[in-house]
Amino acid sequence: MSTNNLSQNFLTDKVVIEKLINAIDPQIDDHMLEIGPGRGALTANLIGRVKYLSALEVDPKLSDLLRSQYSREQLGVTEGDVLKTDLSKFGEPLRIVGNLPYHISSPILFHANSYFPAIKDMHFMLQKEVVERMVASPATKTYGRLSIMLQYRWRMELLFDVAPICFSPKPKVWSSVVRLMPMVKRNNSVKNYTFFDQVVRNAFSQRRKMLRNSLRGIVPEDILVSAGIDPTLRAEDLSVDDFITLVNSTDR
Repeated sequence: MSTNNLSQNFLTDKVVIEKLINAIDPQIDDHMLEIGPGRGALTANLIGRVKYLSALEVDPKLSDLLRSQYSREQLGVTEGDVLKTDLSKFGEPLRIVGNLPYHISSPILFHANSYFPAIKDMHFMLQKEVVERMVASPATKTYGRLSIMLQYRWRMELLFDVAPICFSPKPKVWSSVVRLMPMVKRNNSVKNYTFFDQVVRNAFSQRRKMLRNSLRGIVPEDILVSAGIDPTLRAEDLSVDDFITLVNSTDR
């Protein structure tokens, strides 16, 4: 994370840090990228476990602090906004880790998702509510666009929860650590990923509306019916595979 005016909550609990490092299990030749290293709580434990660690930090003061603590042979600090950064430049297969800022965690997840082919795995500390949305099942309140777009490409696992007392300053909410592993092969895949994204986005933009209404102008009702989907259902009632079937039933 960044400084306090950038929604920074620094992880300080050594037991949690060790538990997270063990979950990541860094290997010496890994292409490892840490997003938002902050004061370097994770960085200090990753250095030495890999030959070279890349870090992406938006805060100039924290970037300078990290550069002063480690040699260029150990750590490469890129100063910039992760949402505007080409992640492919950090090598592949890429392993990404980070304690992500709560206020932009979803945009960061969608950004990383777009680099799916080049990523080996990701381990993130996130607000517990966000992780629950990521791994949510259909027909639940937490199930939504984030659930579907990530579950399409990743196998995800909530590893453990982290109490507010483990951070400084203490956030008002609990956090969770999640692991994302790429799906090597799906039994069912979309023919047009861009259209898949559009359909899911529209379906959940008005999630209380029936699909016949939320998808009006995008997917005709007769296509819903031919795909075996009841037009009176809502977006949250459809599984990832249901959305795949729906998208593949169109001529897009």
